[in-house]
Amino acid sequence: MPNPPADVATEPAATPPDAYARKAVLASAVGYGLEGFDLLILSFALSAITAGLHLDPTQAGSLTTITLIGCVVGGLLFGVLSDRLGRIRVLTWSIILFAVFTGLTAVAQDFTQLAIARFVAGMGIGGEFGIGMALAAEAFPSRKRARGTSYVGLGWQTGVLAAALVSAPVIEAWGWRALFALGVLPAVAAFLFRRTMHEPAAFTAAKTAERPATAPLRSLVATPTARRATLGVLVLTSVQNFGYYGIMTWLPSYLSQQFGYSLTRSGAWTAGTVVGMACGILAFGHLADRIGRRPTFWIFQAGSVVTVLAYATLSTPTALLIGGAVMGAFVNGMTGGYGALIAELYPTHARATAQNVLFNVGRGVGGLAPLVVALVAHTYGFQKAIGLLAVIYVLDMAAMLLIPERKGAELD
Repeated sequence: MPNPPADVATEPAATPPDAYARKAVLASAVGYGLEGFDLLILSFALSAITAGLHLDPTQAGSLTTITLIGCVVGGLLFGVLSDRLGRIRVLTWSIILFAVFTGLTAVAQDFTQLAIARFVAGMGIGGEFGIGMALAAEAFPSRKRARGTSYVGLGWQTGVLAAALVSAPVIEAWGWRALFALGVLPAVAAFLFRRTMHEPAAFTAAKTAERPATAPLRSLVATPTARRATLGVLVLTSVQNFGYYGIMTWLPSYLSQQFGYSLTRSGAWTAGTVVGMACGILAFGHLADRIGRRPTFWIFQAGSVVTVLAYATLSTPTALLIGGAVMGAFVNGMTGGYGALIAELYPTHARATAQNVLFNVGRGVGGLAPLVVALVAHTYGFQKAIGLLAVIYVLDMAAMLLIPERKGAELD
């Protein structure tokens, strides 16, 4: 891992992303948006799935965890394949795998079939984040790299927002299976993107160069600097995902049980929170390109501590709506920065591997959040369970000290 150069701002400030960069971001955002849609419809459909397949609470609570474990496996597999075979090709494979097995979720007849479908769909999901972020980071100008990856992060929020808006009407009209049947459609988008895009120049140049001595996975721990950065990023992604899934998986149930909101009203409140998250992601990308990665992460981490604690004390509809949007801006705004942060820490031949492994290991840790929140909520109530999530962001702030600042660095 190279040391940060003294002056990395080598591109003109006004350099706009070209047509390829915009297409790369769009393709990556679509893939990431499918992830957000899939994981949130599982949250909204959980009660209907539990009743329809006669699941016990442990089985129902494990479905998100099973999906996220699949993400870890898929993240490793598709990340390595992407660094060896190409970003566009392997991104297409991961989307198709996700689409097919999300569709098969709709026809599952028991817990075993459902768990298998969710695990394999999770594998497809696991490939999309890292490949898409690597693709966007390599395609965008270095001075605007955080903005480029933040636009990919917006794809997730778009998918989540769509899930929040359509889940209740679709479940009420056609049942939970219809929601997952929609997951077949992304395969068409994947096919179209694959036909109209080529590999980024950075990847093509790396493939024509001499084969690197260090394997992609080993690059994550090849030097003391790399080991410190990898540990720091693992803490960041674990906290990010634990906080996100802990809050978003149980937010509809929290609103329903604490305040008696229906599924439709809970969806509206979730949508407000997601809009706040989207605003936070955009703000993070612009701020990180201006003042640096580390100070921007610290601002958003401190904001997460304060807003999560404050949200747990709210009790009126208006306060919950506004507070949810503000909390969402800080808690998930950091998602826009991981793509640029990780891209600048690792070389091209290991970039997608690093993106997928580090984020999806964090996602695996985050998969424990729904179970942990459920256990705490059972004893102390949802309000305290959500409030306790604020503590983990203090650990997040300390982890940033392990990660070098490489704002705008040229990619190796």
